[in-house]
Amino acid sequence: MRLGAVADDVTGACDLAGRVAEAGLPASVLLTASADAADAAVFPGDGSGCAVVALKVRTAPVAEAVDASTAAARLLLSAGATQLYQKYCSTFDSTPSGNIGPIADALLDVAGATASVGTPATPGAGRTQYQGVLFVDGVPLAESPMRDHPLTPMRDSNLVRLLAPQTRAPVGLMRWEDVHRGSATVAAAIADGHTLVDALTAQDLDLIAAAVRERAADTPILAGGGAGVATALARAEVRESGVAGGAAGLPPVPVTGRLILAGSASAATRAQLAAFRGERHVLDPRELDRDADAALARLRDALAAHDDRRSPLLIHASPEVAAAQEALGAARAAALLEDALAELAAVAVHEFEYSHLLIAGGETSGAVTARLGIARLRIGTQAAPGVPWAVAASAAPGGEDRTIAVLLKSGNFGGPALFDDAWEVAP
Repeated sequence: MRLGAVADDVTGACDLAGRVAEAGLPASVLLTASADAADAAVFPGDGSGCAVVALKVRTAPVAEAVDASTAAARLLLSAGATQLYQKYCSTFDSTPSGNIGPIADALLDVAGATASVGTPATPGAGRTQYQGVLFVDGVPLAESPMRDHPLTPMRDSNLVRLLAPQTRAPVGLMRWEDVHRGSATVAAAIADGHTLVDALTAQDLDLIAAAVRERAADTPILAGGGAGVATALARAEVRESGVAGGAAGLPPVPVTGRLILAGSASAATRAQLAAFRGERHVLDPRELDRDADAALARLRDALAAHDDRRSPLLIHASPEVAAAQEALGAARAAALLEDALAELAAVAVHEFEYSHLLIAGGETSGAVTARLGIARLRIGTQAAPGVPWAVAASAAPGGEDRTIAVLLKSGNFGGPALFDDAWEVAP
């Protein structure tokens, strides 16, 4: 099996690739769906493997998100993907108009399929689905911290109700009791349109993956969800084909500087910020709005003055998110932060030769990787579930590429000590 996944953001792509690689299937992440990428070997390994195209479309306008996702899917299929996968956030981040539903509709067309099946459930990350309700660490989605997410506040926990307004296709639910009747029953019950499947355990995901493989043997099907079903597909492929690879050792990257850039306001990232005891600097979008040059100069000086390069330096967004959004508007506040953090990453890597970057937040990760000109991530060991280290080449304008180690973290992932402990397994 060659699993080709279209991910709606960079950290989601790394989440999927990291878990798939840990299951034993070689994986890489592409940060472009351009023609240049098609000229390279898209899938790692000689046989089975996983390639994930990381987009930045979770909160993009619907038409833009659909166009980018369609281009990515076509690239993967032209490179030999045998199973197409739509990766969306395990907390189902979306709005009433999209983007999960419109992308799913478009990928059905590209795959030549009439049915999709999946679930955001990823039990290893505390995401489960029961009776169509998504739970986050045991709490219904609408009662979790996602209720007050600054960009995609989730005020309903019922996935069928959330998805139905976004799509032109019917939306069905396969309940947990039906999943346990076996993969053949699941495969036979998948109807045209989009079927969301309850899952509480890794064994449930294995049954869903088996149903996808059985159905795909006869007719194309679109799989999707969080990283859970993709990981189960990888486990099945490793068992049946005996492929060996996964999170292969990455080339060592000499430590010449460690930097944490955190743009996320998620609860897990806030806990990581609170636990971190190293040098830190705060960046407020209101400061950037008043005088961006002065704000960046202040932090550039901090990068230059940081002498103990094995000790991580942290630059993070101000916790006063609501005040900044009220003053500037949510979109402008986010754009100012993303642009500034991306510029600081480029300064750190290409001017001060920082070698290891830990980036917290999906939108921030997308902005940073774009600014660094990174085209591909070689996936390595996970520092936490869904949070793998990777090695990449950063393109320097007018100069030589630099090999760096990067960890791109969803705002919701990782324990409180991640900012201190992640370096222990870094390449």
